[in-house]
Amino acid sequence: MSLLSPKFTRRTFLISAILCSTISTAYAAPLKIGYSDWPGWVAWQIAIDKGWIKQAGVDASFQWFDYSASLEAFAAGKLDAVLATNGDTLVTGSAGGRGTMILATDYSSGNDMIIGKAGIKSLKDLVGQSVAVETGLVDHLLLINGLKKAGIAENAIKLVNAKTNELPQILASGSVSAIGAWQPVAGQALKATAGAHPLYTSADEPGLIYDVLAVSPNSLNKNRADWIKLTQVWDKVVTYINDPKTQSDALKIMAQRSGGGITPESYKKLLYGTHLLNLADNQAVMVKAKGFKSLYGSTYFVDKFNVNQGIYRTAQNVDSYIDPKLVQGK
Repeated sequence: MSLLSPKFTRRTFLISAILCSTISTAYAAPLKIGYSDWPGWVAWQIAIDKGWIKQAGVDASFQWFDYSASLEAFAAGKLDAVLATNGDTLVTGSAGGRGTMILATDYSSGNDMIIGKAGIKSLKDLVGQSVAVETGLVDHLLLINGLKKAGIAENAIKLVNAKTNELPQILASGSVSAIGAWQPVAGQALKATAGAHPLYTSADEPGLIYDVLAVSPNSLNKNRADWIKLTQVWDKVVTYINDPKTQSDALKIMAQRSGGGITPESYKKLLYGTHLLNLADNQAVMVKAKGFKSLYGSTYFVDKFNVNQGIYRTAQNVDSYIDPKLVQGK
């Protein structure tokens, strides 16, 4: 069965896997939560290593995945919850793998970027030029947002569709004037092409890309008290990371979980591109409103983008995807 175009993911999700999956309604303790290498999600490792989840009285198992695999596992009913973008939560839900956003862990604040080659000074210099992105992915969304703010029509550029992990080589080849990518691929592109530099990043539109904890409605209904406790544990995690006295230990834990030989000092740069949200922040962004200061507003925008790009055909009922009460302890 295929209902959707397999386009949109934050990282590399193949939606077709979801469509072939059957959502299980049976859940058993411990709560199973899929997480992957986005800094706002790696941060949970601190709570795991420190024993804070157990101390909170929650029996939960965080399971490490590649991002796409975590979404597939969630859609297949193998997880109670998954860490995902708000946009991917909609895509997954549109295909039957519904998740309720109960916590915004962060929003991207620089780790997603449009990168121009030497001589391209601004987005306006891209008019008539070729720009490579993986169409339908989050940095296509970022590009369109940037063009709109710069007063440039989408059709004023020549859009080149390419796999995200191929974009550094494409920029280096000189065949395009810019690419759109997220970290760490963006960093690879900046290193691979002399003079390459960011033209527009997620830091220019805070709240365009939220990252969330999405819980299956079934598990949320059965285990609401535990999910509330986990939101409170998250608040402790954010405090630990932001406190200058403990940040070095936090970075050490996060870098180690990420693997790949990244040092804590290098990981600090990725942390700067991820704006973590504590519970007070969550209470602020989970107010129904338009605009990117609201998780609702951001998700309305992404929903419209998904429909316009043909990622799914029917607009989602965004309000039904967000439960703002858990971050209030209710």
